[in-house]
Amino acid sequence: MTANITGWAHTPFGKHDTETVESLAVRVTREALDHAGISAADVDEVYLGHFNAGFSRQDFTASLVFQADDAFRFKPATRVENACATGSAAIAQGIKAIEAGRARVVLVVGVEQMTTTPGLQIGENLLRASYLPEDGETPAGFAGVFGKIADLYYQRYGDQSDALAMIAAKNHRNGCKNPYAQMRKDLGYDFCRTLSDKNPFVAGPLKRTDCSLVSDGAAALVLMSDDAALGAPRAVRFKANVHVQDFLPMSRRDIVSFEGVSVAWKRALKMAGLTLDDLSFVETHDCFTIAELIEYEAMGLTAPGQGATALKEGWTLPDGRLPVNVSGGLKAKGHPIGATGVSMHVLSSMQLCGDAGEMQLADAKLGGVFNMGGAAVANYVSILERTR
Repeated sequence: MTANITGWAHTPFGKHDTETVESLAVRVTREALDHAGISAADVDEVYLGHFNAGFSRQDFTASLVFQADDAFRFKPATRVENACATGSAAIAQGIKAIEAGRARVVLVVGVEQMTTTPGLQIGENLLRASYLPEDGETPAGFAGVFGKIADLYYQRYGDQSDALAMIAAKNHRNGCKNPYAQMRKDLGYDFCRTLSDKNPFVAGPLKRTDCSLVSDGAAALVLMSDDAALGAPRAVRFKANVHVQDFLPMSRRDIVSFEGVSVAWKRALKMAGLTLDDLSFVETHDCFTIAELIEYEAMGLTAPGQGATALKEGWTLPDGRLPVNVSGGLKAKGHPIGATGVSMHVLSSMQLCGDAGEMQLADAKLGGVFNMGGAAVANYVSILERTR
């Protein structure tokens, strides 16, 4: 791999009803350039991750980044979309441009504004990331899709309500230390485990605390080739960046196994010449708690059906064998779709550079990122290492 993250920016995630997609993108663009110590004139290409699917009336958004600085004019800029993995898809395109020798410096921006959309429309927009001929009438929208997955997992391996509550409680507790998180509140295991008026069932066995948040926000990062990064103030290198795409219909897959996720992790670890035990932490895609549980198994942390073991043994806690979602994950941090993958890479880079504040882990050397689009359809794994 020849790409390095040399600067970044991140807005708080949450409700930004006085902002727009444009203002959020412009804000992180300027801040990321400043952090990398470069100007817009130094950038060779721009990639914007923006899912939209009805969240924004403005649906031709790549050039909105240019509003940050006139020096962007006439540079290549492309909007990238791959459902909830849109941010990581934009990063992957930037890496390819550097590897191909077409660019030395690439700006990647991820942005979404979801909260200004009416609730019913939000559900319809998100459901478009599923296979509509099979799932288009699913009650509770995309939560209903993962409710089906949870039901199937329960049928195969038994009730996992305790495990899901442990994931939710862990991520909310971690999110308290993340200044960018949408929900900085330790809800506790008992609240997450107990059905109540404040924590009702949403879909299948999934309660409100099992579902990620509707969010606005943006994140950006600067990618540089090895030679360009020599003069950068910091460099976090991609030891691996892998994209695995699977069939869209769940009927064509063993959806409980997240097979595409497993393949992506195996390829990434092989590319990096590492094992999972070499990683200091993982940021993984917990759009729903059942997703994080299955991802433990798909990444190889536990055998199939044994994901709950990682929780019971404390492996995924900040001081455990493999800390997972120290940022609070999508569950507490929020999930502005186009920004999520970029956010995961930014927060991982902060960890590796010792800039994570209260979230900081001791001696973090290697980080893994898994970002997923749809129900394990678009699967992106990055393995990052600080080189300077």
